[in-house]
Amino acid sequence: MRATWSGLIQFGMVALPCRLYGATEEHSVRLHEIHTADGSRVEHRRFCRAEGREIPAEELGRGFAMPDGRMVPITAEDLAHLPLPTKRTIEVLGFVPAQDVDPISYSRPYYVGPDGPGAEQPYALLVEALARTGYVGIAKIAIRSRERPAVLRPRRGVLVLHTLLWEDEVREAGDIAPSAPVTDRELELAEVLIRELVGVEGRELQDEYAHALEQLVEAKAGRGELVEPEEATPVVDLMAALEESVRSARAKR
Repeated sequence: MRATWSGLIQFGMVALPCRLYGATEEHSVRLHEIHTADGSRVEHRRFCRAEGREIPAEELGRGFAMPDGRMVPITAEDLAHLPLPTKRTIEVLGFVPAQDVDPISYSRPYYVGPDGPGAEQPYALLVEALARTGYVGIAKIAIRSRERPAVLRPRRGVLVLHTLLWEDEVREAGDIAPSAPVTDRELELAEVLIRELVGVEGRELQDEYAHALEQLVEAKAGRGELVEPEEATPVVDLMAALEESVRSARAKR
């Protein structure tokens, strides 16, 4: 894998040279933008308003918009000299039980690897200590032009760093929680159903979107027929639905 970041993990007086590697990759089906009148592809071009012309990629840069409308150019060299400690250091602020980190705040995962032979022993020590205690490290890191809080946790003998959302980036649920009461019998049946359905084999899960899109394209191109699946209907009798669900789950075991 190709490293996307290199620097140090700093916890206490220990400084551990490390590298970050992307831990996930998404496989998405891409739909292209078209002109609906004739079905032709639409292009997005880089256009300079001041000069009234299209510009090549080598003339592109980045800038920060000031309140008065002025644009301050920011170069890669400027960012390299940003006065930010976390630019090259994963600063571990402390350790907390893993369950204390709300999963809603998790953002992007990275594998953390030791950088050089001298880093292997403190790396192995940190992995094993976190695994034994059940704690995770709460840290800060500057990556991809943003400083973010992060979690360091062990996974199968290696360290994983998850960047986190800042507190003000997580929305509150508001008043969407239902106020309808549930009976003890309904709750008992729901718990039975949950126990009957415990366990999911991740390898058996498949992304059906690509297949469904392929069927749609074939039908639109006149080479097939689109058969839509039956939609689930809202529950009318909750108790009856729970009882039937339990029977069905037990029959499949």
